[in-house]
Amino acid sequence: MNPTSVNDTIVQEITINARAERIFTALTDPAQRIRWWGTEGRFQATEMESDLRPGGKWVMRGVGIGGKPFTVTGEYRQIEPPLLLIFTWLPDWQEDAIETVVRFDLTEHNGVTTVRLTHSGLTTESSRLSHKGWPQILGWLKTYSESEA
Repeated sequence: MNPTSVNDTIVQEITINARAERIFTALTDPAQRIRWWGTEGRFQATEMESDLRPGGKWVMRGVGIGGKPFTVTGEYRQIEPPLLLIFTWLPDWQEDAIETVVRFDLTEHNGVTTVRLTHSGLTTESSRLSHKGWPQILGWLKTYSESEA
């Protein structure tokens, strides 16, 4: 899995042997998201709050490398279960961070789902560099969704 970067956008795609509904729930249910989003000692979500509706706010907190706490906040823009999820993304670990947009498109065929992640608005080199972890995050989603399917 290699992320594709076009100007200000990272596009990443993965195939998961699980139904789209299962994956969508893993992405949106706070209790499930903190179970799979991260790995100890690197980047691990420990808490998530979510008002899952267009215009609803969300916040994810966790522990990064070296035990440094992090927070990511955003707002849901579009929610079409189980095929589309769009939200804004604003991390606190990047000093010059601006709000960007993350989009998950899910396409299911015979119980196998292609997940396409598009992260746009990464207008600076530092923002693109600080978001190189999407392949790993999608790998965690795959492992979790397939083991729980």
